[in-house]
Order: sequence, then structure tokens, then C-alpha cells
Amino acid sequence: MSMLIIKSLGASLLGAYVETKYGPDLGSGPLGLPTLFGVTPLSLTAISFWSLLHGFLVVGRARSKYIKLAKEAGEKEVDERYALPNLYAQGTSQYAMAFNCIQRSHQHIFETFTTICVTSVIGAVHYPICTAITTLSYGAGRIALSNGYASGEGDAGNRYSSPLARFMWYGVLCNIILATVSSVSFMTGKPVL
Repeated sequence: MSMLIIKSLGASLLGAYVETKYGPDLGSGPLGLPTLFGVTPLSLTAISFWSLLHGFLVVGRARSKYIKLAKEAGEKEVDERYALPNLYAQGTSQYAMAFNCIQRSHQHIFETFTTICVTSVIGAVHYPICTAITTLSYGAGRIALSNGYASGEGDAGNRYSSPLARFMWYGVLCNIILATVSSVSFMTGKPVL
């Protein structure tokens, strides 16, 4: 964990410095924001849409699938354990574990998404290129991590089966750092880096 933080800190600060000193003059768009500011909200919108589809297409279908499989396997009280309004299936059967990993693939998104939305927008005000890159890194990692969870057949360790999955955490941490530096720039009235 400490190496993840150190790498994220180094990458964020170096990227912000390079963008400030050597980046192109982006000019001002609407509201006085850099013209590339819009890349970050567009990326967040795409991630939001993917999250919605993941919930409907992956989790929704899985609930029906595992209710049917659990009934065929002779599990007791299947509807009470698997069906809505239960978020997760109760029990530790093979099918409950498999469904719960799929449900977790979607639920885990919401543990970081508010943070990524707020920090991305704040960071993009002063560092639109760096923030767009780290937001896209978050998105690629988020999709890989969720797909790993969902395809694990009950083994949560499969969430990191793709090397891209860890980019989710780099994206979150880098955006927190970029938002912090951008906020300090707001308060001081000049770029920090």
C-alpha cells in the first residue's frame, strides 16, 4: 500500500509539474476553464454509463441465473435468500458465493466513484491533461477489477486477474493528489507547481 501511495504521489506531482511548465497553452473555454477540461467530465460520464450497464446486464442477469441454479441444486429458501430486496445472497453455497462476487463487482464501484468524480473535476481545473489521463486510468482499472470479480465464480481473488485492475487505485490516488494541488492553487491564486 505504501508503494502505491508513493508511486501515485510521484506520478501526480511530476505530471502536474510537466503540464504546468511544458504543456500546451490550452486557452480558455466556457467559464474560463481550459479547453481540455471537458475530457474529464466526458470520461466520468462514460464510466457512469458503463456502471449502469454493468448493473443491469451483469448483476441483474446473474441474480436470475443463480436463483435458478440454486433451486435446481435443492437449496432451501432460495427466493428469500437470493431475491430482491436482498443485496447479497445469504449463505455460503457455491451459488451464493458466485452471485455475491458478481454483486460485489457492481457494489464496489460506489465505494470510490464519488471520490473520483469530485477529485477529477477539481483537478481538471488546473491540470486537465494529467487529470484526464488518471481518470481514464481509473476507468480502465475499474472495468478490469469489476470484470475480474464477476468472472471469478465465487473467488474474490480473481478481481486482480487483469494487470489493469490496479490502475483503478492509481487513478483514485492520483486524482486525490491532483485535486489537492489544484485546490491549493485556488487558495494561493497561482499555480503551485
